[in-house]
Amino acid sequence: MVSRPTDPIAYDPIPIALACSPKAKENTLSILAIDYGKKRIGLAVSSTFIATPLESILTDKPEDMFVKISEIIKEYSVGKIVLGLPLNMNDTASEMTKEVRNFASVIEKRFDLKVNFVDERLTSKDAESKLSLSEKNWRKRKKKIDSAAACLILQNYLDRKK
Repeated sequence: MVSRPTDPIAYDPIPIALACSPKAKENTLSILAIDYGKKRIGLAVSSTFIATPLESILTDKPEDMFVKISEIIKEYSVGKIVLGLPLNMNDTASEMTKEVRNFASVIEKRFDLKVNFVDERLTSKDAESKLSLSEKNWRKRKKKIDSAAACLILQNYLDRKK
C-alpha cells in the first residue's frame, strides 16, 4: 500500500488555474429551465446532464413570481437560464413568442443571467402524453404539465450540449 503525503494540494486532480477559471465555474453552476405561460410557468433545474422538474409558479402576481424565481436561483446556484421559445409550426413568431422574449429581457436584467432560447414546439403535448402514462388523475396531471414541459426543454438543451 502506497502512503500519500498529508498535503491535499499535492494530489488535487484539478489544476488550480482550471478550478478558478470562469469556464470551470460555469460548468459547476445549475441551469434553470422555464416554460413560460400566461397562467403559470413550469420550472426544471439541472446541475449535470439530467433535468429535474420543480414546482410550477403562478403568474397572476408577477412580483411574487420573480421572488420565487430569485429563491430558486439562489438555492440551486443557477448560472444560466434556458427559456422555451414558442414558435409556430412554420417557424414564424407568434404573439406568445414576443411575450416570451420580453419576459427573457426582464429575467436577464433582473438577475444578471444570460437567457438561452430553446424551441419548445410540442413540448407541452409531449409532456402531457408522458404524464398520462403515470398520472391518471387529470387535475394532478394538469399541475405537473408545465414543469414536465420545462424538464423536456432543459433535457433538449442538455442533449445538444453533449
